[in-house]
Amino acid sequence: MTGVELEIVLLSLRVSSVAILAMLPIAFGIAWLLARKRFAGKIVLDAVVHLPLVLPPVVTGWLLLLAFGANGPAGRFLEAVFGTTVLFRWTGAALAAAIMALPLMVRAMRLSLEAVDPRLESAARTLGAKPWRTFFSITLPLSLPGVLAAMVLGFARSIGEFGATITFVSNIPGETRTLPLAIYTALQVPGSEAIVTRLAVISVLLSLGALVVSELLVRRSGYGRGRHFI
Repeated sequence: MTGVELEIVLLSLRVSSVAILAMLPIAFGIAWLLARKRFAGKIVLDAVVHLPLVLPPVVTGWLLLLAFGANGPAGRFLEAVFGTTVLFRWTGAALAAAIMALPLMVRAMRLSLEAVDPRLESAARTLGAKPWRTFFSITLPLSLPGVLAAMVLGFARSIGEFGATITFVSNIPGETRTLPLAIYTALQVPGSEAIVTRLAVISVLLSLGALVVSELLVRRSGYGRGRHFI
């Protein structure tokens, strides 16, 4: 790889890693609500969370642009409170990747939480364990393989994110040009087949590796047998 290609790969890894780590507590909280609670509007919440799966990514990017643009509510808040913006920056690319990865993460975590036997948690509470202790000693350890699988799946999804990213933060070299955007850019230049091939192979290897790791995590979990998150 050339220095420019290495920079693209490292930027993609940074964007995807930050996206998944930032979205992890939000995705887990939503998954826990959907798996364990009954409340008005649960179906609506479930539909909204999974909306990025069915919406054209360009629409998702446009909605992010409306929210985080200079005149958007979130954009004005970031500017007024923190004096910063996510527009045309790698943090904006991470935000777009996180939103696109959210449905897969929530689905995997929800399945893992639903697979935890509630009777174990009830027994722990009967023996005097406080809710937080029950969560950290029973619920979280038993659902951990699913949580890890969700992170890996989300990482694979964010690595391949294109439409929302280019709509929201454009295609800026060294700042928002991740692997998919770099491949798209190279395709517009005659004689760049070698660059496209190298970047495409790297993308395939990263995504395939993430999917394999995710499946292995599911199979290693005792309750995950027969369940698939893809």
